[in-house]
Amino acid sequence: MLSCSHVALVTGANKNIGFAITRDLCRKFSGDVVLTARDETRGKEAVQQLQAEGLSPHFHQLDMDDLQSIGALRDFLLKEYGDLLVNNAVTAFKNADPTPFHIQAEVTMKTNFFGTQDVCTELLPLMKPRGRGVNVSSMLSLRALKNCSPKLQQKFRRATIREEELVGLMNSLWRTQRGEYMGKKTVLRVPMG
Repeated sequence: MLSCSHVALVTGANKNIGFAITRDLCRKFSGDVVLTARDETRGKEAVQQLQAEGLSPHFHQLDMDDLQSIGALRDFLLKEYGDLLVNNAVTAFKNADPTPFHIQAEVTMKTNFFGTQDVCTELLPLMKPRGRGVNVSSMLSLRALKNCSPKLQQKFRRATIREEELVGLMNSLWRTQRGEYMGKKTVLRVPMG
């Protein structure tokens, strides 16, 4: 059970950037830190590693591709009412992965965009008025954007884009089955208007 009314939650926190963010929050945040991971065993191992360093994170399982898992986390946080959410959980395929590109694109978008959106939809309403949400991204998204048509880039970069418009654009990309493949690394080219 959490012991403080201030809670920081980090998704995808069992390794890499998420683990480092969790460690730093445990050291500097004046509240409880909840480490989440898709894989319960790896998440608990990460908590044990931080505990061995004298830190006190809490663990909760979260699979961003599973609405029931997101709902279970939401219900858990309802008791504590969060202040900070760090969305770090992503999925990525290795360069040499033989999975067909359209499947890689679908799996990646499901977790990295739609999963993040689902977590925000469920958890942001629980935040206290001065709470914060942070979404971690990589340079890969910028490189992918450069491969889109100039018109599509302009749509994505509009400062006034509404969530519904963004979801519509992402759904269009997700449903697109045709693409141009360039060299070893495949890039989806989507002609949008």
